[in-house]
Amino acid sequence: MLKFDIIHRDGLARTGIIHTPHGDIKTPAFIGAATRATVKALTMKQMKELDSQAILANTYHLVLRPGTELIEEAGGLAKFCSWNKPTFTDSGGFQIFSLPDVKITEDGVKFKSHIDGRTFEMTPESSMQAQWSIGADIHMAFDHLAKSESHEGMEEAMHRTHRWLDRCIKEHQRLAEPHQSMQYLYAVVQGGTFNDLRVESAKYCAAQPVDGFGIGGVFTAKGMDEMLKTVNKILPEDKPRHLLGMGQEPIDLFIGIEYGCDTFDCVGPTRMARNGSLYTKDGRINIKNAKYTHDFTPLELDCDCECCKNYTRAYLHHLFKTDEITAKVLASIHNEYFVVHLVDMIRESLLADKFEEYKEEFLSKYYNC
Repeated sequence: MLKFDIIHRDGLARTGIIHTPHGDIKTPAFIGAATRATVKALTMKQMKELDSQAILANTYHLVLRPGTELIEEAGGLAKFCSWNKPTFTDSGGFQIFSLPDVKITEDGVKFKSHIDGRTFEMTPESSMQAQWSIGADIHMAFDHLAKSESHEGMEEAMHRTHRWLDRCIKEHQRLAEPHQSMQYLYAVVQGGTFNDLRVESAKYCAAQPVDGFGIGGVFTAKGMDEMLKTVNKILPEDKPRHLLGMGQEPIDLFIGIEYGCDTFDCVGPTRMARNGSLYTKDGRINIKNAKYTHDFTPLELDCDCECCKNYTRAYLHHLFKTDEITAKVLASIHNEYFVVHLVDMIRESLLADKFEEYKEEFLSKYYNC
């Protein structure tokens, strides 16, 4: 089983260390979203320099290109993209179920590639096989993310997720036998906004022989606190919990950590950066606005990222207005650094028993409330 040491507790919040074959992850931690084995606009060297502890790649995208066989031939995800730190893969279920005309059966799903229209099939077994070929330290079980907002539709998807989890576990265990290097499996808790379904899903997943848990299907901070409180009181305390796809807004991270989540991933920080939306402690700014034309201060005076230490708002404004690629690179460095280090600071506040104080101070300034 995956080794997870809890260092300090504050209610449901905790700090800890996840031990993986590629190194340790101090939690809570923000995991870089390396969807196609790269964090958009950033090199792995830059990710290391901004102190990212781990990356998460997407199985759906890597199945389409370059193919999992090639990644396996290269020696696995870490060697393929030159990242000698911990790695995660999600199952790609979110992306697959977001596609049009997905054919869902009890066996799995059939879908068409968004790249060239080719038909693919993904089952719990083939998802496990793909993730083992990719070779990440931590895998996510293949789950059914329902588009339905009805209780009936969400319940059907949740029960299918549970049945698919059983198959994922069986295939994961089969694949583990001949491998010398260990890879680990997280179950995914579903249930949408329905508390009774989240309870049922958490209880089911908690009873399975898995190494940790992903919490899926959360798209907004509204109601997230109560849902996470409910779920994380049920999930075993001695196994790590990953909040899937959340972390664009600072409040998401504070809520997730306060109610027991250990790791997070989100494409939001770099996506916003590429559009000129940049984090500061006083809230987000749009660097494309004309008021930054003559602003010769850094984005953040006390930020140690490459962007803030070397460049001004005026220079970034110029790069965006002239559509230079460097604009996206520098902005992405800053936003990713900001979120990674925000979670690091939250971890430090927990260790110092000052979480509530830090939360109030940061959020009141960031959201100007």
